[in-house]
Amino acid sequence: MPYDIDEAPHQFTPIGPLDGFWPIEDYAALGDGRSVALVAPDGSTDWWCVPNLDSPALFDRLLNRPGGFFQIRPVGKFRVTRRYRKDSNVLESLIETEHGKARLTESLNSSLAGRLPWTEFARRIEGISGRITFIIRLRLGTRCGQVSPWIQSNPNGQVFHIGSVVALLRHSDNVRIVKERDQSVEAEVVIGEKTRATIALQAAEDEPLGVPPIEEIDARIETSDHAWQEWAAGLHYDGPYRERVRRSALALKLLLSSSSGAIAAAATTSLPENPEGGKNWDYRFAWVRDAAYVANSFLRLGAIPEVKAALAWLVHHLGAHGPLVMYSLAGEPVSAESQMEEVEGYRGSLPVISGNRATEQHQHGIYGDIFETAALFVAHGNILDLKSARLLSGLADQCADRWRQKDSGIWELTERQHYTMSKISCWQALSRACQMAERGHLPKDCLPRWQRERDRITEWVGENCWSEERQAYTFYAGSHDLDASIALAAPFGFDGKDRLISTLHAIRRGLGRGPFLYRYSGMEKEEGAFLACSCWMVEALALVGLRDEATSLFDEFLSALPDNTGIMAEMIDPETGRYLGNTPQGLSHLGVIHAACALAGKSIRAFEQEKPL
Repeated sequence: MPYDIDEAPHQFTPIGPLDGFWPIEDYAALGDGRSVALVAPDGSTDWWCVPNLDSPALFDRLLNRPGGFFQIRPVGKFRVTRRYRKDSNVLESLIETEHGKARLTESLNSSLAGRLPWTEFARRIEGISGRITFIIRLRLGTRCGQVSPWIQSNPNGQVFHIGSVVALLRHSDNVRIVKERDQSVEAEVVIGEKTRATIALQAAEDEPLGVPPIEEIDARIETSDHAWQEWAAGLHYDGPYRERVRRSALALKLLLSSSSGAIAAAATTSLPENPEGGKNWDYRFAWVRDAAYVANSFLRLGAIPEVKAALAWLVHHLGAHGPLVMYSLAGEPVSAESQMEEVEGYRGSLPVISGNRATEQHQHGIYGDIFETAALFVAHGNILDLKSARLLSGLADQCADRWRQKDSGIWELTERQHYTMSKISCWQALSRACQMAERGHLPKDCLPRWQRERDRITEWVGENCWSEERQAYTFYAGSHDLDASIALAAPFGFDGKDRLISTLHAIRRGLGRGPFLYRYSGMEKEEGAFLACSCWMVEALALVGLRDEATSLFDEFLSALPDNTGIMAEMIDPETGRYLGNTPQGLSHLGVIHAACALAGKSIRAFEQEKPL
């Protein structure tokens, strides 16, 4: 979608200004396997945590005005049309002014050997026609009010210090520095037909910083693009919605830490789920649920190295710290939620959060999540080591012991209940444990007990969680409310097709707004519709045999999404079509992949893949 941008910064059309903030859906994302940067249509990078995705923000204008940002834009009015290069996370923007045309290409760079030993944000301007003057503005943030940046003259360049981070602005010879202060730099460059300039920012934390020639940095844009294309070429999917699937896979890859295999739920913190504010969370951590679902998506697409890394990471930290809801990207328990008092928030939405309150919860769903991933992994011909097999057996025993207890549920609620989806997740875990034991992947010592508990869960759910009045499985035992996540019971293979079909239709009636679904009863008053829920519904409908209904819903869903670069947030306001919540959101993108695979007849379910040994 083209954007017409006025002379004054942050005044933009076609959908109008939001108090000087760009709408969430208008941000494109760049990544390097370590961090993610969000770039607005006016060429301003408003969010970038350095060196890692969960580090304090170097550019924080997304949440804090004036905040830190890194902008390249022409002088005066201009029109910009943005797209990712094919099968790549390198971003291209076609810029048109009354004086000419130019192309801005942006990348968080990597090398042929993988991730660089520093972070490197490269931005190249190329003239197409005419003559355009570009302004470059770099304002270093305070890492959300934690530090005060300062500049140091060095024989090898002007060095910025932002707390423990050291940064260096690099540029071509034709870029002219206009102003340079402790916290900011302003520069300009004139780009004519067939001329170019490269501007880059290198950064590292508490370590030396390599300073390669600017020509090498520029060349690494193409190296990075080639690496993305090579990775995408290994994705095994040629069914319907192919381009959507590949773009979602590339978005998910942005959230995977190349050094550890950890998968972040999203790249941001505190983007509001409610336009009025109040429901703001930090998602820059690795949830067992999200990591397992993303690993399952990669398995469906044949990205085995990423799955192996994610599974190994999950198993290792489950063994080290026990079955927590989430871990930091370094594998440690997540700190409790705290508020950053000096930060104003996106469009003034408070609170701005670091950490997460759900870190101390227990959710039965983690058992089903890890076992589904492990079962799919071995179903594809891969091998579990003995240590991992023993750990999984111990988790199955825990699940068999704990399934009767109340928990906080998939939606991490403060009220503990006998949530229906939590019981089904325990059924899923024990079902997969039995399957793997029967086929020789897990010890068989406790197999009879796992089988009995699995069957008891089926009976318990049928007796306690089914509502004759609503003709649906309800949110929790004794409730009449609905929960959209119960659509996941279909890909989990839970018993009872007729009851599942009835439940799916009840969910659509009770929680649906056009092609979108709210998470559970009452949420239409508190937040946007949860994008992943629509995709779960599509997958479920396809798997229970309602393919035409599933296809119609998916087409309507995709058509109703914003016309942007393909990056999806967590939620959407069904009335305005604007995104809500953190972005890019892993659950949203993997939902698209699972839905498309189900419609293509390629839905991979562990319980029906592998023949017994």
